[in-house]
Amino acid sequence: MPRRLDKSNSQFNRAITKLPLGVSSNFRYWGDDKTIYIKKGKGGRLWDLDDNQYIDYRLAYGPIILGYQDERVDEAARNGMNMGGVFALATELEYEIATRISGMVKSAELVRFSNSGTEAVMAALRIARSFSGKDGHVILEGGYHGVFSEVMWYSEIEDWDPKTGDPDLMPYGNGIPKITKKLNYTAPINDANAIEDLFKKSGHDIGAFLVEPIMGNCCSISANQQYMKDIRYLCDKHEVVLIIDEVKTGFRVAKGGAQELYNVDADLCTFAKAMGNGYPIAVVAGKEEIMRHVGGDDGVVHGGTFTGHSVSLSAASKTLEIIDETDALKNIEEYGKKLQHGISKILETRNIAHDFSGHPSMMGLFFSEKVPTDYRGWLNSDYQFYDTLAPNLHELGILVEPDSREPWFLCESHDMKCLNETLDKFEQAVDITKDKLNT
Repeated sequence: MPRRLDKSNSQFNRAITKLPLGVSSNFRYWGDDKTIYIKKGKGGRLWDLDDNQYIDYRLAYGPIILGYQDERVDEAARNGMNMGGVFALATELEYEIATRISGMVKSAELVRFSNSGTEAVMAALRIARSFSGKDGHVILEGGYHGVFSEVMWYSEIEDWDPKTGDPDLMPYGNGIPKITKKLNYTAPINDANAIEDLFKKSGHDIGAFLVEPIMGNCCSISANQQYMKDIRYLCDKHEVVLIIDEVKTGFRVAKGGAQELYNVDADLCTFAKAMGNGYPIAVVAGKEEIMRHVGGDDGVVHGGTFTGHSVSLSAASKTLEIIDETDALKNIEEYGKKLQHGISKILETRNIAHDFSGHPSMMGLFFSEKVPTDYRGWLNSDYQFYDTLAPNLHELGILVEPDSREPWFLCESHDMKCLNETLDKFEQAVDITKDKLNT
């Protein structure tokens, strides 16, 4: 029976009268008749207003690491409500959580809390500028570091002709001050020579290097081990603060995040999403020498009325306890490996080239023989196949991001029933996609 979106469409028609695009984030708008509105989430599933049920592999772009309505975390959050909420004063919980984070992440010697990944990265850049005395920063092609003007510049790949030189650097939407462009320096991931050349030429202006070792908005294209080792060396040599952005990878790909996987320590690092299992909280952390630039009469200003909210702190405390003291991440990884194996069998029997990128807990699916080593290589994958496949999966009750540059996120609540249902429907969706594309 075809999926109906009558109630979601009706809600859109109401919402568009009061909300731009009918939603509270541009990325939630999928079209006037395709935008869905959620009634509830439980475990690894969502239900929309029309009672369509989905196995969810978006998981709010990664925050849901244990599952929706996790009883352990929600009970902790309710205890946080009993504390009273927000005080614009400190609580004991801040120290307790910071201590656990320092124990999980070697480079997180000192910690400050924020409310979102964007806020945490904004703070990290400000601290890096204070420490280095230099205003410029490096962002990798395909990297994403939040929605604030200094980093909302991207390399235009889709219409790029490699014969013309490097991709143009473009503002991500309107309203971005043109003056912020000169703060941004770009290079492809996995090209340490390009970084060395950049530092030699402009190192006097570059105070920070922002890197996602697993690029969360670029289908989990990942740095290789040697690249991370090389950029750590180059940042030290040229006195550039290495900021490892773990807003998506933190407390998801390993207990110590991507830094643990790569055995590389950041100067500063940022965390958000998975650390609260959906409750709004983020962290900027780093080496004591650098973090001590926060505060004081002439130090870095960092704060926020809702920072350190008792509900979010309580939820994060329990979430991190579970991640740190149980096999939750190991179980999620094992599920991801089984999912990848099942998807490969389906695609191999149909002679469809494919490969997986990133980590099994936030995996990218490429329709090409090999995963690209950088964002430019995305052009050589069959992203049209993915972009056609995704809506077919939606119709069958498997929720993935429509854009092929987004990874699939997994959580502890994805079980064998989810796995079997996903593979059954994935097979159906692939055949429908093949018919539509005549492949």
